[in-house]
Formats: sequence, structure tokens, C-alpha cells
Amino acid sequence: MFPCGRCLPYFLYLYASDKTGYSNKRLNPLHSTGVHPTLYRRPCLLKPHHPLFVMRRLLLLLVLSTALWACNKQKPVEGEVFFLNTVVIGSQSLSFYTPLSNEGLPLEEPLVLTFDQPVRPATVPAGVRLSAAGTPVPFSYTVQGAVVTLNTAPLVPRTAYVLSVSAALLSEGGAGCTPQEITFTTRSADLRVVQAAAGGQNLLASPPPRDVPLTFEARLRFSQPLQRATVSSVSVRLFRSGGFEDVQWTFDNGDSTLVLTTARPLAHFEKYTLVLTNAISGPPGYQLTGFNRSFYTALDPMPKFPVLSDADLIETVQRQTFKYFWDFGHPVSGLARERNTSGDIVTTGGSGFGLMAIIVGIERGFIGRSEGVARWRKVVSFLTHNAQRYHGAFAHWLNGSSGATVPFSTKDDGADLVETSFLMQGLLTVRQYLNPADPVENQLIADINALWEGVEWDWFTRGGQKVLYWHWSPRYGWEMNHAIRGYNECLITYFLAAASPTHAIAPEVYHQGWAGSGGIVNGNTYYGYRLPLGEARGGPLFFAHYSWLGLDPRRLEDQYAQYWTQNRHHTLINYAYCAANPLQKVGYSAQCWGLTASDNPTGYSAHSPNNDQGVITPTAALSSFPYTPTESMQALRFFYEQLGDKLWGPYGFYDAFSPQEGWYATSTLAIDQGPIIVMLENHRTGRLWSLFMSAPEVPTGAQRLGMRY
Repeated sequence: MFPCGRCLPYFLYLYASDKTGYSNKRLNPLHSTGVHPTLYRRPCLLKPHHPLFVMRRLLLLLVLSTALWACNKQKPVEGEVFFLNTVVIGSQSLSFYTPLSNEGLPLEEPLVLTFDQPVRPATVPAGVRLSAAGTPVPFSYTVQGAVVTLNTAPLVPRTAYVLSVSAALLSEGGAGCTPQEITFTTRSADLRVVQAAAGGQNLLASPPPRDVPLTFEARLRFSQPLQRATVSSVSVRLFRSGGFEDVQWTFDNGDSTLVLTTARPLAHFEKYTLVLTNAISGPPGYQLTGFNRSFYTALDPMPKFPVLSDADLIETVQRQTFKYFWDFGHPVSGLARERNTSGDIVTTGGSGFGLMAIIVGIERGFIGRSEGVARWRKVVSFLTHNAQRYHGAFAHWLNGSSGATVPFSTKDDGADLVETSFLMQGLLTVRQYLNPADPVENQLIADINALWEGVEWDWFTRGGQKVLYWHWSPRYGWEMNHAIRGYNECLITYFLAAASPTHAIAPEVYHQGWAGSGGIVNGNTYYGYRLPLGEARGGPLFFAHYSWLGLDPRRLEDQYAQYWTQNRHHTLINYAYCAANPLQKVGYSAQCWGLTASDNPTGYSAHSPNNDQGVITPTAALSSFPYTPTESMQALRFFYEQLGDKLWGPYGFYDAFSPQEGWYATSTLAIDQGPIIVMLENHRTGRLWSLFMSAPEVPTGAQRLGMRY
């Protein structure tokens, strides 16, 4: 055993003075430490064996033994530094210097103290203290090297605590800890909703409850009694896409249950969201962290309009939808606006659908023939003299007043061959309806022929390639680089390109380009229906509409498909998918079905079984009437009678709706309204099919493509 660093200088002094026999202040390291002056020794004249000298040696031995004993006691080591490095509670590190940042600390997490040296465990109780308002907080602890973990009972919410360490806490080397004090404040305790029900259904369940009664009552039980004053119309909100409901409340079960009702019945077939904010509190320190739960209300089964016969209901839809093209047609050009908010922007393809809709208007008595002819003359004159053309093709969008191209996208600022084909389908159908014996109508026939024969279909093979190209730009040329390949809505483009009397394409352009040398063939079965062509489960239903407003699929076939089977099975697959509802989308059923391109809550998309966003589009089922009359009538009655208060507008049905998102469109689009009125007429009489197929160019086009009808 050796003396420690504190005692060693004194030991050396005594030893030296014993050997030399005199006192030497220069050797005395205690000279400046306050040692009593009597300890200094004067010269000694005693001989080494003198009895007094022996007694002095014994006294020296006693002093050294006492010093050695003292230096081995557990005392702090002067001159060494031992300090607290960090304190962490949960995931938050405490600041030693900015106590205001030590707020909102968790209630049930350990305190982890890290020092610069390993800690002597037995000194923790004496050297570490946790208190609140001066009262010590009991804790247990563990020590692992330099880390001390304090475990307490849950701390009191919103309370200031003081953590302190003192010199009584020792390192393993015996150094006393530098005193340190840290203040922190705990967060509020969680006031929780432990039970919530609306109309007897669990609001805490996933997925959210459906078919909640319109007479609303919700009961929410909390983990603590509520402070009544914190419940208000600001802290409790019930809303849907159309706005907020007036919520009333009462308290039950000692204020631990909140009972919510509304001043009026909820809207049917809607998504509601109940929100409680963190302004709601319970006992001191208990705060609601927030509550947000959605639910779906039940359908109101009462008819929203008088119940009509099937024929009267179909005619009502045709009459109302016709107004989009007649009443809302552009006043200068007569063309169809892109949508009900488009101003001067008119759409080429949608206008072709609208030209065919005017035939229905005349035949059904919505307008007179002379009115219809006058509108056609306005349109054809504008297309001839005002609208920009590119090798005979029109742009997707035009300015309805000037005829200038309105770019659909940056590089789509020129010809759109597909939109042009939809327009030509409509113009040829009108031409076949006109009477050549009438001079006015005969001139209109000639003007339509000039537009039709001016389209350079073969030029859009881009230098003789075996495929047609969708776009060409006077500024960007072929940079869009979009080859038209099947199977989709574009069959009419190839049919008219083959039927052209002036710029016909070769058959191999159809077979290699559109059909991909047979690559369009599907042949798989979905929901019990074999699909001849196209993508799995058929794709969006407009594939079965746009090309088929004039082109009659009933007996049309080629080496790839029988087209009535193609369109009917495509539609039945779409219907069966919605009825089966594999993704459990809200609102889907055998009455509420139809996935196709349309608006949606976030923009626009081509909805299909492969792109199911929970959006039902009325045109999908209604424009499929020729293929699925029973299933489409079920959908029509549901849309009109059950949801007419939400879906029926000045131009027929609004574009789309999503029960999943509680969203109902207020838009109408030409490309969705047009197929409804035209295909309903084809279902009733086949009139538009008969007119288009009577065109003398049709047999030519069919023969070139190897089609039979």
C-alpha cells in the first residue's frame, strides 16, 4: 500500500527531515498549505541510538500509518474533474443552459444521465436528486459504466421538475461530481377517446363505418372527465365536402362521455369527418391530442324525382344532355366547349359528338330540322374558313371565336389526328342525314366533303411508316412521337384513314401499326367473359364508345375480333368488377358502376379496373346501353332516382363522383355528354349507326382493313 498523491509530499518531507536531522522549509511542501508552524523542525543533536531519537522514529511511523489509512478512505479526489455530460428523457435531450427549451417532456420515459467517467453505483442515492416543488421524487436506478438510468412512476403532467447532481456522487476513481442542476417541465397527459360510436357503429374501426343513419348521434367516451368549458363549436367540428354541420352536445357518465347530435339530418351517401381539437381538456394536465374519424352515411332510398317509365327516363336524359351542345354551344363557332367552364375553348372531338347529338335533337323533336341545319352550317363554315388546319387535320382545342389553335400541351400545338377522326365521324353522319335534294343541305354536303377529303391521313404515317401518328406540330414537328397503336378508342381513326377517297392508308398500316401484327389480341377470361382484345379487364369504357358512335359493332368483325362481343364483354367485365368490388371502394354495387376517363377529386384520370380510384362516371354505364341494357338501366335509375339530388344538373348528369372521398363533380365535359345522348339513341333505334354505315366510303374502308359487316 502506497500513499496517495495528496499524502506523498508530506511523507517525503518527514523522511528527509529524519535523515538529515534538521528542518528544511524548502523541502516542506506544506509550507503554503496552512500547516501549523510547530511542525517545522530545528536541527537535531540526538544520536541515532539515543532513546529520544528512537521515540521520534516511532512517532514518525505512527504519523505515516495514519496518513496511509486516511488516503484510502472514500473521499473525493481534489484536483480531478468528474461531471455530467448529457440528460435524455425519451428522445429529447435536455439543455443545461436554456431551461425554456426543456418543455413538453414525456411522462413515462426513464431519465438517462451520461457522465464523463464511470459512476460508483453506491453513491447514486446520495448524489442524484429529482424533485418537484421541493418534494423528492422516488426513483430506482441502474448504472452501466458512465450511464445512470433513473426509473420513476409516471410523472405528473405539466409539472416543473428539478434534476440535480452533487459532489456526493463519485466516479469509480473517487472524484466528486461537479454540482449541476437542470429544470424541465412535463407535457400534458393524453386525454384519449377510448370508445366512439355513431349510429351504433364503431368510429374507431378500420375501414370507417358505412351506412351510418342520417339522424346522427355519436357517443364518445374519454379516459378522463372533460372540462365542460373546453367543449365548443370550435373544438368539435363535423364536416363534409359541402361544409360544416351544426353540432350540439351533452355530457354523460360524470362528464367522461360526450354525446353529439346535429340540428338536422345528415346528407345521404356522403363522407363525413368528425374532428375534435386539442383545445379539449380534462383534469389539470390532461389534454386531448386530437381526434379525427370519418364515416359514410346511408343512402336515402326515397326517389329524388318522379319515377318515369324506362322510355320516358331515357328521353329525359337525352333532352337534358342535348342542352350541353345546343344551349351551351359556342355562340360564334357553334362548336362544343371542352367543359362547362372552358369559356372560348372548344374541342374538336367533342364537337363531332355534338354534331351527331343534333340529329337526335331533331329526331326527338327537341329542335326543328331547320334549326339543326343552321347550326351545322355555322359549324362547317367556321371549320372551313376560320379553324387552323395542318395537312387537313385539326388541333385538339380551338379558340371558338377565332379558330386559332389552343395548345393542349406544350408540344401538342398542331394536328391531332384522333380528335380529327372523331370530328369526321360526326360530319359524315350528318352528311348522310342531309337531303341532297334541298339546295341548302346539298351545299352543306359539299362543304363537309371538302373537309373530309382534305384530311391527309397517309401523311400521318410520318414518311411511310407502317403506323399512324397522333400529333404533328408546326413548331416541334413529330416530337410528341405518339404512334397510334391498339387496342383503345382509336379504331375509328384507322377505319376513316382506310376509307378516305383521297389519302387512304395501305392495309399494312392497320395490321402492323394498329393491330401490332396480332399483338392487340387478349383472349383471356375475366369474371366469366372472354375478352378478345386489349389490356387485362378491358381498360376504361370509353374504348367501347368513342369509335362506336357511328361505326356499328353489331356485325363488324375482322381477323382479330368480333366487335360486338368485344364491346359487350368489355362492358360486362367493368360491371362485374364494380359489383364484386375487390378493393372495397365505398358505394360500388350492381346499381352504382362504371369506370372510365373523367374528372376526379384531384384532377382527371382514365379510370378502369386497373386504375380504380373509387370514382364512378355516369357516362360509362349510360353510354354502354346498347351492350348492357339491363345493367345500364339499373345504373340510370340509381343515378337519377337515388342520387339525382347530387348528380343531375342543367346539362344532364355531372361528370363523376366518388363516394369514397365524398366528392361530387359539378363539371360536364363534351366528350362524356356526347356519347350518352348518341349511344342512348343507338340503343333505342340504331339511327346513328345506320346513318354512318350508309356512307359510301364505309365498304371501301372495311374491305381495305379486311373487315366484314
